[in-house]
Amino acid sequence: MKVKIMAILFTTLLFASCSNEVKNPLLDKWDTPFETPPFEQIKEDNYLPAFYETMKLHNAEIDAIVNNSEAPTFENTIVALENSGFLLTRVNRVFSAMNESMNSDKIQEIAKEIYPKLSEHDDNINMNPALFTKIKSLYEKKDELNLNKEQMIVLKNYYKDFIRGGANLNTDDKARFSKINGELSSLAIQFGDNVLKETNKFELVIDNKDDLAGLPESAVANAAETAASKGQTGKWIFTIQKPSMIPFIQYSTNRALREKIYSAYFMKGDNNDELDNKNILLKIVNLRLERAKLLGFNSHADFVLDEQMAKNPSNVYMLLEKVLTPALKRAEEERAEMQEMIKKEGNNFKLESWDWFYYSEKVKKEKYDLDENDLRPYFEVNNVIKGVFGLATTLFGIQFEERNDIQKYHPDVKVFEVKEADGKHIGILYTDYFPRDSKRSGAWMDEFRRQYKKDGEMITPIIYNVGNFSKPSGDKPALLSLDEVLTLFHEFGHAMHGMLSNCTYESVAGTETPRDFVEFPSQVMENWALQPEVLKTYATHYENGEVIPVELVNKIENASKFNQGFATTEYLAASFLDMDWHTITEPVTIDVNTFENNSMNKIGLIPEIKPRYRSTYFNHIFSGDYSSGYYSYIWAEVLDADAFAAFKSSGDIFNPELAKKYREFILSAGGTDDAMELYKKFRGTEPGIEPLLERRGLN
Repeated sequence: MKVKIMAILFTTLLFASCSNEVKNPLLDKWDTPFETPPFEQIKEDNYLPAFYETMKLHNAEIDAIVNNSEAPTFENTIVALENSGFLLTRVNRVFSAMNESMNSDKIQEIAKEIYPKLSEHDDNINMNPALFTKIKSLYEKKDELNLNKEQMIVLKNYYKDFIRGGANLNTDDKARFSKINGELSSLAIQFGDNVLKETNKFELVIDNKDDLAGLPESAVANAAETAASKGQTGKWIFTIQKPSMIPFIQYSTNRALREKIYSAYFMKGDNNDELDNKNILLKIVNLRLERAKLLGFNSHADFVLDEQMAKNPSNVYMLLEKVLTPALKRAEEERAEMQEMIKKEGNNFKLESWDWFYYSEKVKKEKYDLDENDLRPYFEVNNVIKGVFGLATTLFGIQFEERNDIQKYHPDVKVFEVKEADGKHIGILYTDYFPRDSKRSGAWMDEFRRQYKKDGEMITPIIYNVGNFSKPSGDKPALLSLDEVLTLFHEFGHAMHGMLSNCTYESVAGTETPRDFVEFPSQVMENWALQPEVLKTYATHYENGEVIPVELVNKIENASKFNQGFATTEYLAASFLDMDWHTITEPVTIDVNTFENNSMNKIGLIPEIKPRYRSTYFNHIFSGDYSSGYYSYIWAEVLDADAFAAFKSSGDIFNPELAKKYREFILSAGGTDDAMELYKKFRGTEPGIEPLLERRGLN
């Protein structure tokens, strides 16, 4: 009780200290609907003072736990830890979101200063001997504490996290461990900043209309708008942001320009200039290895996988190799088809990586009479959003209401309140779907507040989905590609995992699951996107409202396994690359490109396919949380293919009984039980790999 009172007192004093004339909105009480961030009041200059103030507060809360003279209990130690750092977490979540989506020179400066400080702050807590002694004493008598399953997992997680955070190291090793963490934090920031700057730096400027041959009208219009925004009216500018680049390499008849833009994309961070990432990633790899060895692991991958479903690198490699063999075989068949297409056109050049998108589109058109541009008019972004919302309503009975009274961080953002069927508030969802120079590439979900319960009260989640999809152009709305539709459904699946969480403790709520399980709820959502029963609810022509024709739906279905050799192989190549970098057991000094080439040669990657991410712009693993974890997508796909097969085989893809079990045991359960146990509670059995191979046409 003393700890709880102290925490309340600290928070009250801090809020009170902000009541003077100069208020920092990050430290003030948020008198906003559902305590959403007051973006209109937050300025970039607010972040550093808020970080330093809330770190001090957090330290005081930790001191209160450590100095509590009462015997350690789950309540005064573990729950107190759960409740500590509330304001620091709040500040960090807002700043992290802005760092990803509203980046600026000032934000980058703040990140470079504060992230190493945050790393040091976390290390000081994780390596606090008195605090660890209390946790360890509880862990050693855990079976006598009469804890429920969620509490037991929370206790075990804290104990393991402290061990993995260096709590058992000697004094010298603790100092080195902390120094490594700080360096890694700085290097990850620099890596990501370089990729963002490299992405924004390249422009393919076209001033001859003939060089636009083959391109869709929407791509040309967007390029004209981009040029005009940069003061180059009468020209067209294409970038290596995917909504700009992909249509270009799919449809441009100018092979030299396709090569130019694609080469700029796959050479990001590898141009031997101030934005080169080769030395940075080598330092990251070697520091991660050193840290893993300090903790007694053979490699960084062993360290990471120790708490994932895969458990060890051998299991990861085994799965990747099992899928690679049929994927490569199919990719070689696809290559032969495209080479034949080149020959039929009267050309004798050899297919290259920058040709793949162009000729695969031609082969698809010839084999299935399907042109992706025929689909875009039916995938207007607001209709797609309504479609995914409607799917959630059908499956889980929840409702979405747009809120215009909640502050946004950018005009592109939309905000929705999520409710149960009876109107009970569940949470808030922000969507931010269009690219801009301040936003990193890709798509993701995160949270401004995670769901948990405090003193029996439900603290509801505040979730956001971010994408870089095709934007409106001229008088046309945002018309998405098929891939963008699937990505929107994917990230919405993550949002549902966070939104429908029903856990007591924040550290195991929502997406706080093993990394190779967390992609399951997102990927399974993609399965519904192209089902005819779902398509008819949202795939309507943006001009006349006509539902997508049955013939077009059939073409999508017929072509669903097309190019899966390529799609699977390029993904697997990146997964192998990630694992190879992180299974090294001795420091490497090898040239980065030599290492990458050796890795790709080892798996027999054909030269016409590049790994989805080359090392020098592989943000997932060098600037994000997916190191030794990029395999997670295919691991989780085994689960999602098997799960959707259950809905299909039941004869009802909206099967209410299965949907209820899925919500209860997957979406609501977070990390409150072993991931496979949760899956078996939903499905009744462990998954097999066959549905995955069948879906990708690799069986």
